[in-house]
Amino acid sequence: MEGKQSVLQRMKPYLGDKAFYRQVVAIALPISLQSLITIGVNMMDTIMLGRLGETALSASSLANDFINLFHICCMGMGMGASVLTSRFWGMQDKSSLRKAITIMLRLCFSIGLLFTLATIIAPEGLMRIYTGEEIIIQAGAAYFRWSIPCYWLLGFSLTCTIVLRSVGQVTLPLISSIAAFFINIFFNYMFIFGKFGAPAMGIEGAALGTLISRVFEFAFICGYFFFFDKKIGYRMKHLLMKCGDLLKDYLRISIPVLVSDALLAFGNTAVTMVTGRLGASFVSANAITMVTQRLSTVFIQGISNASSIITGHTLGKGETDKAQKQGVTFLGLGTVIGILAGGLIIAISDLVISAYNINAETQAIAQQLMMAVGVIVIFQSMNSILTKGVLRGGGDTKFLMLADILFLWVASIPLGYLAGLVWHLPAFWIYTFLKIDQFIKAVWCVFRLSSKKWIKRI
Repeated sequence: MEGKQSVLQRMKPYLGDKAFYRQVVAIALPISLQSLITIGVNMMDTIMLGRLGETALSASSLANDFINLFHICCMGMGMGASVLTSRFWGMQDKSSLRKAITIMLRLCFSIGLLFTLATIIAPEGLMRIYTGEEIIIQAGAAYFRWSIPCYWLLGFSLTCTIVLRSVGQVTLPLISSIAAFFINIFFNYMFIFGKFGAPAMGIEGAALGTLISRVFEFAFICGYFFFFDKKIGYRMKHLLMKCGDLLKDYLRISIPVLVSDALLAFGNTAVTMVTGRLGASFVSANAITMVTQRLSTVFIQGISNASSIITGHTLGKGETDKAQKQGVTFLGLGTVIGILAGGLIIAISDLVISAYNINAETQAIAQQLMMAVGVIVIFQSMNSILTKGVLRGGGDTKFLMLADILFLWVASIPLGYLAGLVWHLPAFWIYTFLKIDQFIKAVWCVFRLSSKKWIKRI
């Protein structure tokens, strides 16, 4: 009995206390709900466009893959900066905090400019990256034309959201997302199908509905951040402040994150290039699968963000031993939630697939993909906690960049290409090989956590 008690006593710091879990829930729940709403928007878009046929569904899915490339780049840049903002908030160094925000916003503007010019100049060329089917290319190009302003709108609102989260302000972005959700659904319905006197615009209507919701999000979040927030106190004048003394540290921490997430984004694009050449049925099935996958992992995304923020605050206070124990606890939470998410995906797969107006071939492919996702999501959850959360919050960004480069580009993409376009394996194995990096990274990052080498000084 004493032996059992001593084991439990030794494990207690790694299990966490009530205060720790309250803190996790307070941060993770609003973020998870916000992610859930975003996914809900994507799901409604998919269902609405699915009623127009597989061409519209495939075109919007492929066009959004390019837009998501920008989204991932902004997330990488923002989450890299959040390592600094969380740490500076823990130190209560508001001057350095504002400098990090300024650098982040300037980079966001620059990247948004590149994506805007690319979409204006060559919308059809962008679609040809993903597919050779002309009818899908033209539909996707039409979708792009309405999406051009979304880059800056999304980029700035996302950047401000990440900063607010890093200092523990998670409620306001949630309120913004809830309102944007209903705005998007209403205007999508209006313009896709031509309701309430509006023209029936089809796929272009979906893009217009999204644009209107982006305008609202930008006005709500950025308006609050620049004019009303008192916690950080960032104002428009700070955009012109000198940041040269922080630039070196910012680049050291943030650039590996940006490069890592950019490589991840390009890797996802390469994966899409493979799936796009497997036919419209595979693309449509994959679109259905991706929405379900995102829906099932919303809470792990919230915990991942919470783990990065809490780790940054803890290390900002100089409590390295506590941060290590918290990291182990977060990994355990990620594993449990991953198993639950995998079971959920498999359990609801038939119900989800039946909601879409797709042919028998697409249904069969979707069922295989659902099974593959149900297994992969376990390891994906572990990775998310470590790569996007604990290890990133500790400043171990160079290691994470190396992991993404090695496993995505050396393993997943080549094996996925061979499985799909050379070996012509069943959809289950094609998807498994395309995501094989999730298995490898899970093991590698667990060892990195246990080594304690992930805690870096800033």
